[in-house]
Amino acid sequence: MNLIEDLLERSPASRLGIVAVDGEANRRDWHFGELIACSAGLSGAFAARGVGRGDVVMTLVGNRIEWVLTLLACWRMGAVALPCNTMLRRHDLEHRVAAAGPKLCVGESALLGELPPGIPTMDLDEVARVLDEDLPQETPAAIEPMDPGDPALIVFTSGTTGAPRGVVHAYRYLLGQRTQAEHWFGSRGGELAWCTTATGWAKSARNVFLAPWLTGAAAVIHDGRFDPAERLDIIEALGVDVLCMAPTEYRMLARRTTLRALPALRRMVSAGEPLDPETIAAWQAATGLEPADGYGQTETGHVSANLVGEPIKQGSMGVPLPGIETRLVEGELQLRAASSPTFFSHYLDGERFAEEWWPTGDRVREDEDGYLFFEGRDDDIILSAGYRIGPTEVEAALLSHAAVAEAAAVAAPDPDRGAVVKAVVVLRDGEPSDELARELQEHCKRETAPYKFPRIVEFAAELPKTSTGKIRRAALRGE
Repeated sequence: MNLIEDLLERSPASRLGIVAVDGEANRRDWHFGELIACSAGLSGAFAARGVGRGDVVMTLVGNRIEWVLTLLACWRMGAVALPCNTMLRRHDLEHRVAAAGPKLCVGESALLGELPPGIPTMDLDEVARVLDEDLPQETPAAIEPMDPGDPALIVFTSGTTGAPRGVVHAYRYLLGQRTQAEHWFGSRGGELAWCTTATGWAKSARNVFLAPWLTGAAAVIHDGRFDPAERLDIIEALGVDVLCMAPTEYRMLARRTTLRALPALRRMVSAGEPLDPETIAAWQAATGLEPADGYGQTETGHVSANLVGEPIKQGSMGVPLPGIETRLVEGELQLRAASSPTFFSHYLDGERFAEEWWPTGDRVREDEDGYLFFEGRDDDIILSAGYRIGPTEVEAALLSHAAVAEAAAVAAPDPDRGAVVKAVVVLRDGEPSDELARELQEHCKRETAPYKFPRIVEFAAELPKTSTGKIRRAALRGE
């Protein structure tokens, strides 16, 4: 199997694949024939730089066509794609580099400067030269015949009790997205679908372009900062049929803009956390639609959804996708690993899941119709604005500041983001102050990805701990 042969080359070269919108709202259409040719050329450049089958290629690129072409080039030649969030900083990238050992990193020049030394790089100017037909080009790499179990993609978890772990997805994961694409995402042939998630997340690799393509639709990518009013304008101007956004984006659009009818919009989907009734009501009143929630994890791929053609239950993450087997054990949702075509292969450290039932760590209840409702995590992961944030990363950033003796990070409720990071800090020296709180926030932004910084900083004389010395984060959350 190979994605290039099995999906792209089986479609007409004239089929619209990507609608790329830049920061000034300029549109550029990319058709399948051009995507195949350009990613083939890029694969030749990768091969000339020593990349081969099984080698890891990291990306530090936003929602630009170069990101899509890099992933396609990797999957053509059997390399393993490691897309990274563009907000990651040196410490985050050092960890990923040490774990994955990338052969090459393709990225924006300013972002490549965050990499540790010794990693071969290819900036976007170099990519542009590779794509320039008037310049000499390397011979494209051959399309590799891939086994379904061969590695194709690495996505890092958020980390709960330690550093994020690299999750390796096999080649079957790519075409295995068809189930969720058809039954949850819901785009159709000839339509335009926009999944707004940032690159580097599990949902970006599977839903920005794979899900639309697997259903015959074209995909939108937008290289620009999130602006609620502009978001609506782009949806309307492009005639987007299917919209996939994080719950926070739905909330911010409802609260910071005047929602309006969007004539082309036929389906909205959301995942990451439950949407509040007020936001759902606002969208339904303006558009006649309400977002269809879904659920999945980095390791599992998509698991459950409010299915296409079925009633949407507010607050529910739906029912298991067709063919997916789940069960509840003392309130925890578990997945039969063998039933999922998108279940991960192994962690980068070599550990494989060898049991029958995967414990998600999520507390869930089931109603009389079989719909599942998320009730919380068994661990301390912080779900904020669609991001999953491990508390230990925030705590490590705080502890690297000279004034901090101890620190704990927990979730605090927030009307827009669902939750934000709250830090409780014990000082080594100095006095608590608003100025020091701001200094600690800026320090965290420099030490780790800015979305992880604590929006609330509180000071305490000591942290609550168990008899064995572990921080009692539940007590800090007021539980």
